[in-house]
Amino acid sequence: MAATEPWWRPVVDLGADPWATNGGRDGEYRGHVVAVEAHVGPGAGPEALEAVARRPRTVFLSISPADLDAAPAPVLDGIAAAAPAGGQLVVQFPARALAERPAHVLRTGERVRALGWRVAVDDVGAASEAADDLALAVLPLLAPEVVCLAPTVVQRRPDAHTAEILHVLNAFAETTGALILADGITTAVDLHRALALGARLGRGPAFGLPEADPDLPVPATTLDLRRPDSLTVVPRTPFEALPTTTAVRHGTKRLLYQLTRHLEREAARMGPGTVVASTFQDTRFFDAGTAARYRELAARTGFVAAVGTDMSTEPALGVHGAGFGADDPLHREWDVVVLGPHFAAALLGRETPSSGPDLPADVDRPFEFALTYDRRTVVEAARGLVARVAPPLPAVRSRPVDPPAAPTGLIGDHLLERAMSATASGVTIVDVRSPDQPLVFVNSAFETLSGFSSREVLGRNCRFLQSPETDPAAVARIREAIRQGQEAREVILNVRGPARTPWWNELRLAPIVEDEIVVQYVGIQTDVTHQVETERELRRERDRARTYADLLEQHARTDQLTGLANRRTLESEIEVMLVGQSASDSATALLFCDVDGFKTVNDTLGHVVGDDVLAEIGRRLADATRAHDVVARFGGDEFVVVLPGLDPATADREANRIAGELRDAVARPVLTVGGEMDVDVSIGVSVSPADGHDFRTLLHRADGRMYIAKARARARRENA
Repeated sequence: MAATEPWWRPVVDLGADPWATNGGRDGEYRGHVVAVEAHVGPGAGPEALEAVARRPRTVFLSISPADLDAAPAPVLDGIAAAAPAGGQLVVQFPARALAERPAHVLRTGERVRALGWRVAVDDVGAASEAADDLALAVLPLLAPEVVCLAPTVVQRRPDAHTAEILHVLNAFAETTGALILADGITTAVDLHRALALGARLGRGPAFGLPEADPDLPVPATTLDLRRPDSLTVVPRTPFEALPTTTAVRHGTKRLLYQLTRHLEREAARMGPGTVVASTFQDTRFFDAGTAARYRELAARTGFVAAVGTDMSTEPALGVHGAGFGADDPLHREWDVVVLGPHFAAALLGRETPSSGPDLPADVDRPFEFALTYDRRTVVEAARGLVARVAPPLPAVRSRPVDPPAAPTGLIGDHLLERAMSATASGVTIVDVRSPDQPLVFVNSAFETLSGFSSREVLGRNCRFLQSPETDPAAVARIREAIRQGQEAREVILNVRGPARTPWWNELRLAPIVEDEIVVQYVGIQTDVTHQVETERELRRERDRARTYADLLEQHARTDQLTGLANRRTLESEIEVMLVGQSASDSATALLFCDVDGFKTVNDTLGHVVGDDVLAEIGRRLADATRAHDVVARFGGDEFVVVLPGLDPATADREANRIAGELRDAVARPVLTVGGEMDVDVSIGVSVSPADGHDFRTLLHRADGRMYIAKARARARRENA
């Protein structure tokens, strides 16, 4: 089969008597064919695409986004127009491409849908866990009608990663109506596992091997693939993606900055399966400090996009950028979107006109904004921003250019042998028609790389190069590519010679085709050990830098004596809680705690003992509160406890009850080097929204009530 001609295999409905023996050989599948899959190799021309599109009913087309982008628009329009009535083309994009180039694939997906075709994501679960997580996070942005599980997911025993894929895909299918297709079904066990994973469609050796010109039945009807509702209306800006029922609030840039930092920290914590997309009203706001933050975000997460007025295409290392003009509606917005497989949050804001004769300071500029955790809203906002950083379509020719005429004469065997010997890369040829696919040719460079002479390796399968540490997923991808007659590229760990010295091999495989049949594979091996080890060392250095950065961040946010949150962290956390309480219709209480007579402790026993007493008080306050409460050392002998999520009707009573429990917890004797010491604490309580809506107001009221409580306690002691 020529590399540019399609091969075909059936796609079946797994719900129609999935494994039958009646009428066929024992264990042979007799399922209902509902579609066919067509695969075209790299560089396929319009003729191959047209042959696929002419197929009646539903056809799954496996093609790389780059090859599809290289086709001129008039050619694709003509292919779409020539499709038969009732025909339906489903273009499959590999999940790896979705993880490596999300914006690129989203743009190509828009182009495909503009032609009336459908979209599928193929090979989900075949990559590393980090790449799979990112592909799963980006999946709702592309909103495919079909999601195809990789053969490795269907054939391996279920593990934690399989469970994660299952949770995400079934949630996606449930909310969008997408179908799950299981690939690589070979045995009855595979089939039952595919059904358990939620697959409705299937393909694999059990139903038929790839063929160049198969005699496949024409399905009676076209497969019902629903276009996701989320793609019917595309908002102009993320803020416009907010549902009309969303509660829009008002605040200043100072508040939005703190909310933004909270989302950025959450994204960094979630790791490489996370998408972050932000808008900047002006590139001057993307200053050196912001660039450093986003460079770190890009290193920790999977994909980071930043768009702003006159923003460059890479405003920081690893950050995907795009600019817009001052007349763009985004110019007024402050948007931060964080999306992962199991998390979705967005801060969507828009600057409001300032009133009065004086313009506010920059940090006090007013915004209307909303914090949303609605996945559909977050996905729509992310889709619009990520689409903006997509690279432009490559320049394409309207007609193919004739290749240059080949020179006359043939290359002799002697010249070919000299060329093979001169190359520094190892060259091998494998006969795929023979049992165990043996090596039939190796050059001298391969002998050096492998540590064996040609006499020792010819006639053997290449697996002797592998070790127990060789990535089995990479080996599985190579085998699958050979099975399908495709090219492959992997970097795998091999061993050299009898001593089995490890080395990293960048392996490229290409099929040799005769009379439309793959007869041999050419392998090119390059030793990239130095490059891999250098990259690993760089990753280790980056991990160490992250650790130091985390320690510095923790130092900046934590009181070093007690290990509690410090004043800076307290202000940031309570502002977020106060914003969130209106959305949840709850109340937040602030308890201001001051240790009674602490100066006497320092004066009589010294500051070391005083520090021990403060640390013990901090531990007791933390132990006596809930996990989601905030306990902070405000300064000196003052502590603040924040209680979110209270019932507004009973918040004041509940806060004072907890204040009593905290006083009792602190009042237990503290053991010091000077013996046991009795410690008391005075507490003032304020509750939002009844006492105010911002931190400073609540702190002021709680502080005043604390002094009243301290005076009453002093009076009781004097009258006792």
